[in-house]
Amino acid sequence: MTQDANIVIAGGGLNGPALALALAGAGFKVVVVDARPAPARAEAGFDGRAYALAIASKRLLTAIGVWPSVADKAQPILQIKASDGLAGMGASPFFLTFDHAEIEEGPMGFMLEDRFLYAAFLEAMAASSVTLMSGETVVGQEVTAEGVAVTLASGRVLRAKLLVGCDGRGSGVAARAGIARAGWGYGQTALVTAIAHERDHRGIAHQFFMPSGPLAILPLKGGHHSSIVWSETEAAAAAIQALPDAEYLEALRPRFGDFLGEISLAGARFTYPLSLSLAERFVGPRVALVGDAAHGVHPIAGQGLNLGLRDVGALAEVLTDAARRGEDIGALTVLEGYQRWRRFDATALALGMDAVNRVFSNDNPILRLGRDLGLGIVGATPWLRRRFIRQAAGLTGVVPRLLEGKAL
Repeated sequence: MTQDANIVIAGGGLNGPALALALAGAGFKVVVVDARPAPARAEAGFDGRAYALAIASKRLLTAIGVWPSVADKAQPILQIKASDGLAGMGASPFFLTFDHAEIEEGPMGFMLEDRFLYAAFLEAMAASSVTLMSGETVVGQEVTAEGVAVTLASGRVLRAKLLVGCDGRGSGVAARAGIARAGWGYGQTALVTAIAHERDHRGIAHQFFMPSGPLAILPLKGGHHSSIVWSETEAAAAAIQALPDAEYLEALRPRFGDFLGEISLAGARFTYPLSLSLAERFVGPRVALVGDAAHGVHPIAGQGLNLGLRDVGALAEVLTDAARRGEDIGALTVLEGYQRWRRFDATALALGMDAVNRVFSNDNPILRLGRDLGLGIVGATPWLRRRFIRQAAGLTGVVPRLLEGKAL
């Protein structure tokens, strides 16, 4: 079979370009198929959408040549403060503080706006051997002994050794490969926007747990802007989102508090339904799933993109090592190595975040006492704090080479 590429990647969000750059750097011929027009998202103005990037994710972005373009736009996360409480009543006296000084690697992570990261991926792909097909959609796939034929909405057919689904929770690649999903909704919706505030955030990220869901206040570059991810019940979130800006702020203020002084809206307002979604398999014949196509998690710890980049590092390493051994990179025996590496870790984290959300998103007095004591115990135990920090930074477990900052 004559090939158009070694690997076709369906989905051009963030994980798809990251994987493409990693694989191109290792010598593979890669095509990325992205349904959206490329420039639209990269040229967007400030809207507050941002990601918390772990240390390990920053190392991968450095290794694939993306980080230098965004380093000056990233806000280091110097502390994380987690507390339990009720809107308008302040935080519980039991709280947890993680400080970057407790690990040797530097800041625990970085906040980076979506528009900057996506633009950096576009720039890096344009300077590489990656072929980006914007405004195209994968609508069909047919596996043969020699490879996979990928049909696009335009009618064009691309032939490759492997198709990778980076196409989100509703992955068409997974569905066409017969890979089922398990999961459930949380009855919660995330309200996302950006806030301008009077006082400097000093690089501190806050996670405030309330009965209706958590509120994350995440520091952005410059000191006086933060991104918020505010979880509410579906009905409450719909009502709040429908409010004019002034009333939206009035609903937010008792939850946000006054520790950063006066606040005002500084970005567009978005909503995202919250659910858990896990693919029953991460691979199939000549198919692999990465990021949300494999696992969609609650945003409670901001780990969604970091999990996806761990997938990227692991799959790129497995494919590169297999190619160097002369193996067929689309063979199921090769792809199962990626699945063994990533499925347990991703599932464990997804279920862990599910458990945290269930324990904290209620007003049960017995659970409240237990979780407040738990926060206090972890906060008073240095080795436990350090363990949590290193795990959140992506520094535990078997770490792919790219996430150690090493070349493939």
